[in-house]
Amino acid sequence: MSSPQHSAAASRYRSLLSPLDLGPFEVRNRIVMGSMHTGLEDDPSDAKKLAAYLGERARGGVGLIVTGGFSPDRSGRLTPRGSQADARTLRAHELITREVHEADGRIVLQLLHAGRYSFHPLAASPSGGKSPLSPFRSRRLTRGGVQRTIDHFAEAARRAVDAGYDGVEIMGSEGYLLNQFLAPATNHRRDRSGRTSEGRRAVPLAIAAAVRDAIGDDALLSYRISLLDLVPEGQTWTETTALAQSLVRAGVDVLSTGIGWHEARVPTIVTSVPRAAFAEQTQHLRELVGVPVVASNRIHDPDVAEQVLASGQADLISMARPLLADPQLPNKLADGRAGQVVACISCNQACLDKVFDGKRASCLVNPRAAHETELVLTPVIERRIRKVAVVGAGPAGLEAALAAAERGHIVTLYEATDEIGGQLRLAARIPGKEDYAQALQSWRMRLAAAGVGIRLGMRPTATELQGFHDVIVATGVAPREIALERSGGPEVISYADLLEGRAEAGEKVAIIGAGGIGVDVAEYLTAPRPSPTLDVGRWREHWGVVDADEKRGGVITRPREEARREVHLLQRKETRIGAGLGRTTGWVHRAELRHAGVIQHRGVTYERIDEAGLHITEDGEARVLDVDTVVVCAGQVSVNALADEVIAERRGRAPRVHVIGGADVAAELDAERAIRQAVQVAAGL
Repeated sequence: MSSPQHSAAASRYRSLLSPLDLGPFEVRNRIVMGSMHTGLEDDPSDAKKLAAYLGERARGGVGLIVTGGFSPDRSGRLTPRGSQADARTLRAHELITREVHEADGRIVLQLLHAGRYSFHPLAASPSGGKSPLSPFRSRRLTRGGVQRTIDHFAEAARRAVDAGYDGVEIMGSEGYLLNQFLAPATNHRRDRSGRTSEGRRAVPLAIAAAVRDAIGDDALLSYRISLLDLVPEGQTWTETTALAQSLVRAGVDVLSTGIGWHEARVPTIVTSVPRAAFAEQTQHLRELVGVPVVASNRIHDPDVAEQVLASGQADLISMARPLLADPQLPNKLADGRAGQVVACISCNQACLDKVFDGKRASCLVNPRAAHETELVLTPVIERRIRKVAVVGAGPAGLEAALAAAERGHIVTLYEATDEIGGQLRLAARIPGKEDYAQALQSWRMRLAAAGVGIRLGMRPTATELQGFHDVIVATGVAPREIALERSGGPEVISYADLLEGRAEAGEKVAIIGAGGIGVDVAEYLTAPRPSPTLDVGRWREHWGVVDADEKRGGVITRPREEARREVHLLQRKETRIGAGLGRTTGWVHRAELRHAGVIQHRGVTYERIDEAGLHITEDGEARVLDVDTVVVCAGQVSVNALADEVIAERRGRAPRVHVIGGADVAAELDAERAIRQAVQVAAGL
């Protein structure tokens, strides 16, 4: 008999937690862990680590897992040593499928041919040529090469099922090979695989039919279909729906939806994209096909996911990064603990950015992700329970307190202000980063559940901390002040005072410092109000997203918008402004700066401030910026004096002192590093 709590949760997420018959088998709920490469896929020797990673998600209750992409052959690998569904690799994967099945989970292997996105000289594509994402020029697939590719997909699919996978997913989205065959932008062939929209569909359909024959009727066949290419000369909506209906006739069981090519100049997955921004397209597809349809892209909030399903916009929800952040997400929903779900903030900093740099993925808010065998939080035995004080409730302090408490230690968290969050709380005030506030709420709920004592508005002294076994100093940073001669003129304020509402900016603003915080401040001062992130229609207009039958690919030139302020963004470095931002998010911020008309200055020397404005030297010439406000974003300094004070006060070896996060290293504030360091310290207590 279910508990009242479980029954209430099941009612709240009635659609999301309900089972669904996919044909070959039934899934226990509508939550799909969408395909996401971690770097563990590339080497068969990492199969044990990959099994631990995927197994933890299966035990967490997810309905269906889709692996990262595996190429059917050498030419389709993303990198020279990238993942491939060859015999050696899939023999090792029997460990993975067994791990998932023992947890009553279901798992399919994704087959992905990178086409012209391949980062090596063996790259092959429909018409040859080079993509903007790779330095290598791809060769044109011959007719024989096309047939061999079809055969390779079928062979790889057969091997996957033999290794215990419940089926396969064919990657036909995001600008990879099959998407390249479908779009006039990349398919210039004059044979039967080109010329017409019907011809361009021939290869994807042939691959789907061959894979269906190879795996039989008892295995699941999913196809990831691009609903909006978001590139010039992409597909029309009519072509997309014709493809979808043909795929169903070819034996596809599930259509999983993808949005945008990797080279598209419209964001699709970053935090500034509205929640469920593309669910309407998914609904239109669902109305035309007779198989389950998976919605994806920025459906991270379980309540939003439930709404998408309940309204008939989709049959399943893809939650890749949310399950990276919290492998227990489905179980928490079922148990009435939705408030304790670790909130994914779509920052991409530790996941996609790492993968695209050839590193192993993790998660900013869950550093154990893809590191389950290495970063272990073992419950502490009773005689080793310690009293732990954590000072500072920024991301590092929050996670240190939580991880220590979950291990079984007695934890008290001190914060000098009246709110938790530190720099993350400031970031949540930037238009486009509204979801950061959800992460803070998640920490509040999890800290309460773990029994952490929280003392807000308290700054403990070194003497008061002597009764603890361990003191974790997470006191963060303070804005760096600049030594600049002043004699009247523009008001000079810090970014912290601006974002906290203690100071306001005028109509003409100079921002000193163009790192991550400087860019955030520039967007804060120039972004439209209300934020387009909170309105799908406004966001589509802002980025030039239109119906794909109106314009091939579904994208037009962005319309001009009236600037809210005149903003100058300045840096001492000669490098491109925003060069240090994340690989998958930096281009979005730079595009927003250009769109807002932010005036960028590089290689600047700051001279003085007087009644005329901010005096600078730029390109060897003296200039005066006529501004009424100067916002200082010139970096941060660590605030860590407490560590030395505690050590000076102690008698003997206790308390042990640990300095983490910005208090340890202030340069280029890095929340990923800070949170990982926090968990590592807690693991060692």
